[in-house]
Amino acid sequence: MPYLAKILLYPIKSLDGVEVSQTQVLPSGALKCDRSFAMFDPQDKFINGKRNPRVHLLRSCFNLDKQTVSLQIPEVGSKDFHLHLDREALTGALSDFFGMTVRIQDNEVMGFPDDTKSPGPTIISTATLTEVASWFPGVTVEQVRRRIRANLEVDGVPAFWEDGLFTQAGGTVSFRIGDVLFLGVNPCQRCVVPTRNPETGEVYRGFQQIFASQRQKTLPVWVNKSRFNHFYKLAVNTRISSLTPSDVLSVGDTIEIIS
Repeated sequence: MPYLAKILLYPIKSLDGVEVSQTQVLPSGALKCDRSFAMFDPQDKFINGKRNPRVHLLRSCFNLDKQTVSLQIPEVGSKDFHLHLDREALTGALSDFFGMTVRIQDNEVMGFPDDTKSPGPTIISTATLTEVASWFPGVTVEQVRRRIRANLEVDGVPAFWEDGLFTQAGGTVSFRIGDVLFLGVNPCQRCVVPTRNPETGEVYRGFQQIFASQRQKTLPVWVNKSRFNHFYKLAVNTRISSLTPSDVLSVGDTIEIIS
């Protein structure tokens, strides 16, 4: 029986995640505290791993109950901040690190997902992460987890099980986690971030080409191949069903594909 094995939230978009045993699904479909803060540059563009590899050098540890973050900043050391009360000090420290004026914005309704049409949690299986790690000598499952940055991890299933959570373009697949109803929308197109070491930002040479080749070779025969104009895709984007009767997810919840 598929079950929810991990819940990972990323309070500040592009920084480290925090593993929790339970979380609330917001009316927008986003998970509470996931990407609820984001860093912006002077041009009001995201400061993220796609655009600035220095992001990978920052280590962050969050206390969600206290709304604090401890940042480990290269050549500075560890500094603690309240995400709301210490906003000026936090943006000052980040501005010094990035060498430009940084602004932090929060959105408690939907956060700052890459896909605003499908702002629900991204989902992947533990077996998939294990399989992908086997494609890259020296890369661990935990490193793949940190490269892909999915919210929900499913165990008790084979690799690429989550590819059954999408269908043809324009369609969705209904599935339930515990009592929460979701719609699987599409396989997630990956960016440059998975190609980099999550701690150093160092690029794994040929990562995207190796990934796409192996993904194509291991694509399950039952997958809707029309969703793969290329094979640099992994994990599934979701949104919440309007019929959902509950808004809480817990590790251990069973998972059922409905249609």
